[in-house]
Amino acid sequence: MSIVNNKKRIGFIGLGIMGSSMAGHLIAAGHQLNIFNRSQNKGTQNLIEKGAKWFDSIGDLAAESDVIISMVGFPSDVEEIYFGTGKILDNAKGAYLIDMTTSSPSLAERIAVEADKRGCHSLDAPVSGGDLGARNAKLSIMVGGKKSDFEAVLPILQLMGANIVLQGGPGAGQHTKMCNQIVIASTIIGVSEGIAYAKKVGLNPSVVMQSIGEGAAGGFQLKNLGIKMIDGDFSPGFYVEHFLKDLGIALIESKKSNLVLPGVSLAKVLYEDLVSKGYGRNGTQVLYKKYIEA
Repeated sequence: MSIVNNKKRIGFIGLGIMGSSMAGHLIAAGHQLNIFNRSQNKGTQNLIEKGAKWFDSIGDLAAESDVIISMVGFPSDVEEIYFGTGKILDNAKGAYLIDMTTSSPSLAERIAVEADKRGCHSLDAPVSGGDLGARNAKLSIMVGGKKSDFEAVLPILQLMGANIVLQGGPGAGQHTKMCNQIVIASTIIGVSEGIAYAKKVGLNPSVVMQSIGEGAAGGFQLKNLGIKMIDGDFSPGFYVEHFLKDLGIALIESKKSNLVLPGVSLAKVLYEDLVSKGYGRNGTQVLYKKYIEA
């Protein structure tokens, strides 16, 4: 089944910093957009003004959607919206279920099993690229699930991302996202320390960026979050509390494979301290404060 030439009823659950932009691309492409969020906000209002249909119930949304996309905060949220009484799995009718939350691989596997029992099609499809990637439809989307299901929804995923890869069966997308977060964890530490060092020894960090940003140290974290660190901009593109959740998942999964990740362990300790000081709703670049306020 391909949906490339058909406009579908797409349900979208979770309209935060990234979700609202992602959903916006779907309605702009002409799909009927059904939306649910814990509360109505500026993002939901903008979507409603563009023609999205608001639902007060996840179950009602699921019953009236051909494709259901979720982009919520934590694995516990994913479990609730899928397995909760009267929620997605109780009401979806042959729908394609795409969880784009960064969540637990084992939970993705459970959803796939239950979806299959109910005649639905499940994919775990976490993303990377933050709010900027979501706004520009340039997200990297890491997918786990059946190849036939992946091919069926690929045209929809292409409305939100530019680098979309099927990594394997159920849970493979989430495992790939863990690889992504593991790399980012130590990278953000390095960016914070490099900029802090430049400042402490009397260099102009912005001028330093002109050199190292185009050298071997160059990369997304340095060029995007590094600039925000220098400017003192700690507004969220990705919440600290969500990144801390991801690090916890990575450590749990790595322990199952007897793999030690000292970089992730250090990042987790540093971010836990920031959360205890009230920075949980800041962007991950707020790690820089650990160095400039020391």
